[in-house]
Amino acid sequence: MPSIYSVSTYAPPHKLRQEDTMEFARELFSESFEDIERLLTVFGNGQIDERYFAAPMEWFHAPHTLKERNDLFIELAVKYGVAAIRNCLQDSTFLKRRVGVDEVDAIICVTSSGMSTPGLEARMMNHLSFDKHTKRIPIWGLGCAGGAAGLSRAFEYCQAHPKENVLLICVELCSLTFQQNDHSKSNLIGTSLFADGVACALIGGDESPLRFDLVKETSPRFLGSRSTLMPQSEDVMGWDVRDSGLHVVFSRSIPGIVEKWLEPNVKEFLQAEGVQLSDIDAFIAHPGGKKVLESYEKALGFSTEKTAVSREVLRKYGNMSSPTVLYVLKEFMEADRPLGYRGLIAALGPGFCSELVHVEWEGMVH
Repeated sequence: MPSIYSVSTYAPPHKLRQEDTMEFARELFSESFEDIERLLTVFGNGQIDERYFAAPMEWFHAPHTLKERNDLFIELAVKYGVAAIRNCLQDSTFLKRRVGVDEVDAIICVTSSGMSTPGLEARMMNHLSFDKHTKRIPIWGLGCAGGAAGLSRAFEYCQAHPKENVLLICVELCSLTFQQNDHSKSNLIGTSLFADGVACALIGGDESPLRFDLVKETSPRFLGSRSTLMPQSEDVMGWDVRDSGLHVVFSRSIPGIVEKWLEPNVKEFLQAEGVQLSDIDAFIAHPGGKKVLESYEKALGFSTEKTAVSREVLRKYGNMSSPTVLYVLKEFMEADRPLGYRGLIAALGPGFCSELVHVEWEGMVH
């Protein structure tokens, strides 16, 4: 079965404390909500200390057209994506040597926060001198579920092509979608939660020559995956596309949906995989927010210890949409894990949908 060889992350240059973003929101939304101080508690109670953004705070004080936002998105997404790919292919934590881009057979590019044709992956390939025959697989519109879905598609590709290697690159610049004149509660909550980030993963088939070049004794091996769509749930999460750009759709019912819907979904999947929830050592969950993490715990009967890594990523980075679950995965992969260590990768996104991936740390060839 295919395995994950290396994971890298890249944080954009502008780091802001949550206190600073709360003051910005107070200034912007105070005339729209009489109970602004009560609403601003979402900034303090969200268990986020700081976040990273592609643009400085001054950028958010001025209005921007959709073209201005998207042009900046393409420019910076390509720049950050190139840096993340380089980091992934030469990370000495995971790899004994620098992997060349000519050893990559396919590139999967995941995003939902901007638009580009040709895709971001084509633009990145031009910067890095990929082979012109490298297969390009863009994925758009899965939002927070995109990172886990991208892993599943990479695994499936390597199952079909066991000698080949795939790069998964997730790029989200959520902040560039910020709407200064949108005074809805969804926009306020989004302002308190979402951030920018990039992550890259290198996945190889079980006959890939790269399996001889890994540092760690074990790496996560793909065992199975499941995609699930909740019917008639388009309004739960996503974008409302208007002339001014992408306006966030973020239902207050999301934590409740997670609590009621996720448990049977996860249990059916694991049952089909021949394991129980109690067999899961690592819960590699996309941290959608504090309430979503609490809903995970209630739905699956997990302790706060099971969600500790996800909670720490949320605290340090906020919700970066699709790359966030790879930030969590990287934390698990950096530590040495025993043979047979079992993980469940989980992420939820617009649709409304869930993406689940079952992995197990296996011994690698050295």
